[in-house]
Amino acid sequence: MAHAADAKKALDSRGYTGSLIRGDNPLKLFEKPVRDRIIESYYWKEQCFGLNAATLLDRAIELTFIGGTYGVSQRPTPFLCLVFKMLQLTPDKEVILFYLQQEEFKYLRALAAFYIRLAWEKDAEVYETLEPYLADSRKLRRRTREGWTLTHVDEFVDDLLIKGRICATTLPKLNPRVMLEDEDKLEPRISALGEELEELDADDDGSDGEVVEVANGQANGIGQAEEDGENDAEMVAD
Repeated sequence: MAHAADAKKALDSRGYTGSLIRGDNPLKLFEKPVRDRIIESYYWKEQCFGLNAATLLDRAIELTFIGGTYGVSQRPTPFLCLVFKMLQLTPDKEVILFYLQQEEFKYLRALAAFYIRLAWEKDAEVYETLEPYLADSRKLRRRTREGWTLTHVDEFVDDLLIKGRICATTLPKLNPRVMLEDEDKLEPRISALGEELEELDADDDGSDGEVVEVANGQANGIGQAEEDGENDAEMVAD
């Protein structure tokens, strides 16, 4: 109960003196009904008590699925509880990048990606940090209100960049990438399929060249035949 009371106290704007994100209490990035369900959940009370940026790692590597709330009672997933705890802790950027960049634990990477999308305030930095993981095709289990679905790390990251709501959470506004490119805040994105597309284009160009050569060859052959025919006719007339 003390842990739940601490969380409620942190949400009391009259006495809050902690870190701010977008000028406000980070915990308010979650809507009030979701916050209340998290604070009252068993996982929050039993598994998130006393966690810091280091010990939270132990909980994160135990994750086996992502998601927001599930079931008729809309219970919060452990994934969502840990994101809420990260907002409470507001770890240093280096810690979040370590969570994101490690290769072994895919759910830890998903957790870090979700936190970055929620908490980082510079749009260009969000794109530059998350886009490399659009190449991570590992499978993720996802729990929804209706049941279970299968997704992938790259799909989840893509959802974070293009959708306005995910995992029972309304995401802060993120300007479209093309707008940031127009403002010279981002370089145009190079597709991971770039080399393959270039090879396909080269193959198509080669095929067109062969058709042109064959067509030219046929035209030359017809022209030569006509010329030979005219010469033969002249010889007969002579």
